[in-house]
Amino acid sequence: MTNYFIRRFLLIIPTFIGVTILVFLLTRLVPGGPLERALNEAVLADSDGSVGAAVDYTGQGGSTLSDEQLAQMAEYYGFDKNPFHSYVIWLGKLFVFDLGTSTKYNKPVWEIIRSRLPISIFYGVTTLIFTYGICIPLGIVKAIKHKTLFDNVSSALVFFGYAIPSYVVAVALLTVFASDAGFGWFPLSGFVSSNFETLSPLDKVLDVLYHAVLPLIAYVAGSFAFMTMLMKNTLMDNLAADYVRTAIAKGLSFRSAIFNHALRNSLIPIATSFGNNLSLIIAGSFLIEKIFNIDGFGLLGFESLVDRDYPVVMGIVVISSLLFLLGNILSDICVAFVDPRVKFGADGSNQ
Repeated sequence: MTNYFIRRFLLIIPTFIGVTILVFLLTRLVPGGPLERALNEAVLADSDGSVGAAVDYTGQGGSTLSDEQLAQMAEYYGFDKNPFHSYVIWLGKLFVFDLGTSTKYNKPVWEIIRSRLPISIFYGVTTLIFTYGICIPLGIVKAIKHKTLFDNVSSALVFFGYAIPSYVVAVALLTVFASDAGFGWFPLSGFVSSNFETLSPLDKVLDVLYHAVLPLIAYVAGSFAFMTMLMKNTLMDNLAADYVRTAIAKGLSFRSAIFNHALRNSLIPIATSFGNNLSLIIAGSFLIEKIFNIDGFGLLGFESLVDRDYPVVMGIVVISSLLFLLGNILSDICVAFVDPRVKFGADGSNQ
C-alpha cells in the first residue's frame, strides 16, 4: 500500500503540470486579455470617452501609443515572450511560492487569495459537516423506514429542494427572512457586521453565525438530496444482500445486521466521493456569494475570469488542482479505511 500511495503522490507532478500548462496557454490564446483591455482603455481616454475600436498589442485599431510604449506594456503583462517561455518563468516563480501580481488589484496574488480563503473555508467546511452529518443519518432512517409516511414525506421535501437551484433558494431566503417586506430576521448581505472589530470574542462568533444562517441553507440545499438518496439506496442494496439475510437467519438482530455489517459497506460510495469534496470546500458558489455579497473564493474566480486577471486565475487553478489531486488520494484512503477488503498492490492496482 505504501508503494501505491508513493506512486499516486509522484503522479501529482505531471498531472499538475499538464493542467496548469493547458490553462496557461488558454489565457495567452483567448482574445480580450489584459493587454488588449488596457489598450482599449487608452483609446477611449485619447478619444475623450468616445467608443474606440478594439485594438491588440501591435497598436492597431487607433491606438496612439508608440511602439516603445506598446513594448513596455507587453513586458509588464508578460506578453513579450512566447507562451511556453512565459509558462516556464511562471512555473519557476511558483517553486518559490510566487503566484505573481494581480493586473486588476496590483497586489500579490497570494495576498488576494489569502484574504478570501478563511471565508470560503468556513462555508465549505461547515457545509460539508452539515451535509454528511444530516444526510447519512437521514439516509439510514429512510432505508429502515422505506415506503413509510416518513420516507415518502422526507423524499418529497428532499427532491423539492433538489429541484430548485441553489441561487433561487438564496433569493427566496433573502426575500422571506431578510428583506423589509419579509420577516427581516437576518442580514441581507455580508460575512460580518460593520462593527465586527469592536465586538467581544463571543459576540464575533455569534455575529458570524448570524450572517451565515441563510447562505449555509442555500449551500446545503444543492447537495442534500444526492447524498441522502445515495446513502439510502446503498444501504437498501446491502440489506437485501445474501450475507445480511444469512446473518439475520442465524439469529443476528436486525439492528446489529445494519450497524455491524450493512452500514460499513454502504459507506464505501460515500467515502469514494469524500476526498473529491476537498476542492469544493474552497470553490463555493459564485452565485450564492454574489447574492449574499460574500467575498469568497468562488466569486473571486468568476470576477478574475470576467476581468481577464490571469495571474489570479492561475493562482486559483494552482490551489484548486492541488486540492483535487490530493482529494483523489484521500478518497482512496477513506475507501481503504471503510472497506478492509481493499488492498493496493505494489503495482498500483486495486485488489
